[in-house]
Amino acid sequence: MTDLPRLTATGTCWCGCGTTIGAGSFFAPGHDKVAEAALLATEYGTSVPQLLHKHGYGPGHSVTMRAVDSGAWQQCPSCDYVGAPASIRNHEKKAHRTEQ
Repeated sequence: MTDLPRLTATGTCWCGCGTTIGAGSFFAPGHDKVAEAALLATEYGTSVPQLLHKHGYGPGHSVTMRAVDSGAWQQCPSCDYVGAPASIRNHEKKAHRTEQ
C-alpha cells in the first residue's frame, strides 16, 4: 500500500454538505457513500471498470490480489475467497463451518 497522508477530521462532513459532525469523524452517517458515489460519477462516469482501468487494474492485473499482496486484505486459508479480515472471519464461519 502506498504511504497515505495523515488526515485530520475537521468537525465538518467531508462529502461537502456542510454538516457539523463529532470529533474524530470525517462524515455524517452514510455520507461516506455519498462522497464515494459522487467521486465515481465525477471522475469515472459512474463506471467501476473505468476506475479500475485508470489505476491499471483489470482482467490481467487483479485489484483484489493487489489488496492481498499489500496486506490490506487476506485470502481464506481454505479456498480462494479474499476480503478484509472481518469478511474472512464471517466467510469462514458460513462457508467452512464443521458439523459437530
